[in-house]
Amino acid sequence: MRVAIVENTRFTHHGQVGVALHEQAALIDIYKPWSGQPLPQTVDADALVVFGGEQAATDDHSHPYLPDLARLMADYTAMDRPVLGICLGSQLLARAFGGANHLGIAPEFGWVDVSLTDEGRKDPILSAVPGTFPIFQWHSDTFTLPEGAVRLAQSPTAQNQAFRIGRATYGTQFHFEASRNVVQDWSKTFPDIVERMLPGWSADLPRLAATRGQEADAHGLALARAWVGLI
Repeated sequence: MRVAIVENTRFTHHGQVGVALHEQAALIDIYKPWSGQPLPQTVDADALVVFGGEQAATDDHSHPYLPDLARLMADYTAMDRPVLGICLGSQLLARAFGGANHLGIAPEFGWVDVSLTDEGRKDPILSAVPGTFPIFQWHSDTFTLPEGAVRLAQSPTAQNQAFRIGRATYGTQFHFEASRNVVQDWSKTFPDIVERMLPGWSADLPRLAATRGQEADAHGLALARAWVGLI
């Protein structure tokens, strides 16, 4: 299989998604449009992954490629090729199908409990995890669910934590790719930002990583393997 991966920041980690792809010997094409690299103009891979970034899904003025990326996600969906949007990727996916992005109203950070909806419990991907599970979050924005999309998971702060469009297009607001190693690297790279998001985070990280983080690692890899199984 060949998978196109779009990175939206220089600090992108593929994490558990990368593990699952490498387990299946996937060939990976990486695109970095934030650096000026052009996006592919056609659907030429078997699947598409769009990771997160610090920008908002509506920041066309500073990241003019965002409308093209949203259209690319819609094009892959139209051809029934699996799509995965994580955090910013999920917000762009919602935008691509007519959802509205709402900025700064739903901040979540750290390992947060997410609960499956009834549809999520029956979903071929989300059913790989328990009805309520901890998973890593780092966002302030949220979105409305596009018409025809199926809500699969929710949290008290952000109602749309995971959704599906069609057979194999998925958006997750939560960072299920973020293993403990990824979280530790982000925490070291952005110490001031993470402390503003959750005061005391750095001091509490070792304890949380050994408990909530260990559990989240297993859930994240289960989700990644299940999505890769669609390709």
